[in-house]
Amino acid sequence: MAGPPLQQPSFVLASLKADFMNKTLLQQCQELVKVIDEYPAKELHLIFPWLVETVLGSLDGVLLGWNLRYLQARTNEYLTAVDFLDPSGPMMKLVYKLQAEEYKYEFPVNHLPGPVKASIQEGVLPDCPLFHNKLQFPLPGLMSLTLSLNPFEYYMFHFAASLTSLRCYPVGQHVSTSDSAYFLLVDSYLKYFLPTEGSVPPSPFSDVRGAVSPPAPRSPTVPFAGYGIHNTSLLKRHISHQPSVNADPAAQEIWRSETLLQVFVEMWLHHYSLEMYQKMQSPQVKLEVLQYRLGISSMHYSTPVLPGYGNLHTYQEPFSPTEEHVLVVRLLVKHLHAFSSSLKPELISSSPSAHSHTSPLEEFKRVVIPRFVQQKLYVFLQHCFGHWPLDASFRAVLETWLSYIQPWRYIPEKHNPQVDNQNRSVPDKWASFLQENLLMYTRLFQGFLNRAVRTDLVNAKNALMVFRVAKVFAQPNLSEMIQKGEQLFLEPEHVLHHRQHRLFMTPSHGGSFLSSRQPINTDGVFKVKNHVYSLEGQDCQYKQMFGPEVRNNVLKLVRMIAQAKQTARSISEHSAEAAASQSFLSWFGFGSSDLNTSYTGNELDDMGLETIRKTDEYLERALEYLCQVFRLPAGQLSQLMVSFVSTQDDAGTRQLPDCIPGENGPVLTDLGRLQIINGLRRFDIEYQGDPELQPIRSYEIAVLVRLLFRLSCFINQRFAGEMNALCSRRGFVGRLSRHYLTQPSAGPISRRSPATLRGAGRQTRPRLSLRFLASIRTLLTVFLLYLLASFFSIGPLSCTFWTLLACFLYGVCMTFFAKQKSH
Repeated sequence: MAGPPLQQPSFVLASLKADFMNKTLLQQCQELVKVIDEYPAKELHLIFPWLVETVLGSLDGVLLGWNLRYLQARTNEYLTAVDFLDPSGPMMKLVYKLQAEEYKYEFPVNHLPGPVKASIQEGVLPDCPLFHNKLQFPLPGLMSLTLSLNPFEYYMFHFAASLTSLRCYPVGQHVSTSDSAYFLLVDSYLKYFLPTEGSVPPSPFSDVRGAVSPPAPRSPTVPFAGYGIHNTSLLKRHISHQPSVNADPAAQEIWRSETLLQVFVEMWLHHYSLEMYQKMQSPQVKLEVLQYRLGISSMHYSTPVLPGYGNLHTYQEPFSPTEEHVLVVRLLVKHLHAFSSSLKPELISSSPSAHSHTSPLEEFKRVVIPRFVQQKLYVFLQHCFGHWPLDASFRAVLETWLSYIQPWRYIPEKHNPQVDNQNRSVPDKWASFLQENLLMYTRLFQGFLNRAVRTDLVNAKNALMVFRVAKVFAQPNLSEMIQKGEQLFLEPEHVLHHRQHRLFMTPSHGGSFLSSRQPINTDGVFKVKNHVYSLEGQDCQYKQMFGPEVRNNVLKLVRMIAQAKQTARSISEHSAEAAASQSFLSWFGFGSSDLNTSYTGNELDDMGLETIRKTDEYLERALEYLCQVFRLPAGQLSQLMVSFVSTQDDAGTRQLPDCIPGENGPVLTDLGRLQIINGLRRFDIEYQGDPELQPIRSYEIAVLVRLLFRLSCFINQRFAGEMNALCSRRGFVGRLSRHYLTQPSAGPISRRSPATLRGAGRQTRPRLSLRFLASIRTLLTVFLLYLLASFFSIGPLSCTFWTLLACFLYGVCMTFFAKQKSH
């Protein structure tokens, strides 16, 4: 980790390092509190980088620090660490103490998210004001770029980076994200610096040398080209209109709120693929959006490529967010909704001239979601939708998405007097929010459809996710608002040119970025198009959520739900039959010996009737909600269900998957793959190799299998010529020899895989197989036969003779009747 250059050795730092690791966490905190209170900022400045790394861990993940993400509420060190790192605790006291002295610390660019790092290394400064005037070029001989940060920024960058850095945790212990010290601290920081009530508490050291002013405007000499249209922060714009910075103490303190949010967003949401990065940050796309607003055709202009932009194709970040990462992002989204919704009621519909007289915190609430979160969260979620595994852990991503698209759920109680949440319609005032976040509803819903049809819907957790999405979109008035937003986007362009003399609303012209606060609806078409084009590009092919293509995908999902319901019912019936058929004799191996015909349906966690009941309930209600959202006729749904049930035979899940004939056998279709994934149909699993070499079964004695195999091989090698001669003879003797010395023909070719089909025509030589004598059931049958013979005074030799004679006569009868059938 890069730290500030030390001017002189620090006695305090040396004494702390001497025996710090040998003390308990409580002793460490007590010693640190004493040092922070007693020593001046000049001495504390030297130990600050070491302390941050000791507490939060190193950026490369080698040092765990206090391991806040693993520290659970049930441990003794939990309260000690939380109290020390609390927004009003000793650690933040140290930060404010150094902040008043305006010290700077270096943060390596290599530990920034991949897109930001690639952008800076290619000479293109990101559009986030957080990075402006902070880049430090390396000294001669050094290759690492660094950011020069104040103590508050330095601490928050490390705190946010500890979530995404790889850590080695103890194996075998369950860790709950919501009970970890890190999760609680994130919640505490959000509530403290982004309060829903009151204002941000001032810094306790603001009166020592004056409050630290916000970052200065970016110098024009910086050799970087910025992407963004908004290249100054909200705070700088607000303070520029103040007659004196010291006149409003809140204006001095809101920079911490903005810095905290920008650090969290940049470090947690700035992870996605190369294509997404170029689409979102491309200067050509942003210029096209601006030209569209002005009604100018971009065909008459050519946009030069920025220096270094052409090399961004070399960037590719192999990043996959963890479930813990996504849950923390959801916590951020939920709090931001509550924060923005806590805007004073008298300011919601105030005139633009009144906005200049509002406090910086209230103005910040207006712009916090669309300015800082909307764009990056959309790309983050789209990345997760496309790369997350098809398992139940996707629930974290799903709930994050559903939390964002339902801001009305997080209105403070005093602003939301309605109590009954059942069947409550979405208020019309949120139509503007939906229009400015249209892709969050439509594009991500289509992404969820693509995932849903590829998952095992018989699994109760997957069925629950489908139910959750269907229930959210079935809220009264929501589908109508989405359709209206799509109609605004598809409005003909000539209507927009007719309005081009009108000024597009922005915060600098009195508008509000907080979508739910826009009372003017005439510019809704501009807001929708601006939102779509800024995220997908002006040449995007928008697919309507209620269009024919998506509707067909919904019908496909409905069919999959119907199949899953039928499969769940079949599993329930099969489980009941299997339980009823169990008996004492099955312990001795009298159950079915054919592993190919045993049921191998879905592997449900916590398999049982209760799980099947929940799955059926979730799927049934999901069907109802989907029919409400997409207005599917009841007759069409009934016909679809009947047509599916009619295709099910008595074997149900034992039907072969949908296939088409190929060169080497059957080839799966897309429908067949879905049937296998959902456990609806399957191929019979059969052993197609040499029967003598198949794996030893559970009902066989391993020692006897090996001994009898060697004996069979000796006999077959010793009498190979004689057996070939007997089986080659014509007449009854030849047929009887082939009955005992050759294997029966395999099953239907249609049930074989392509690999075994190529070898199906190979002929096997006549041979004797004694492996059946190693079967436990065969030995038990022989034992019972000898036992029964002893009751009739039949000796072992006589019993053996009559048994062999019976087997011979059985072979004669089978050979004779086989000849009659052939004629």
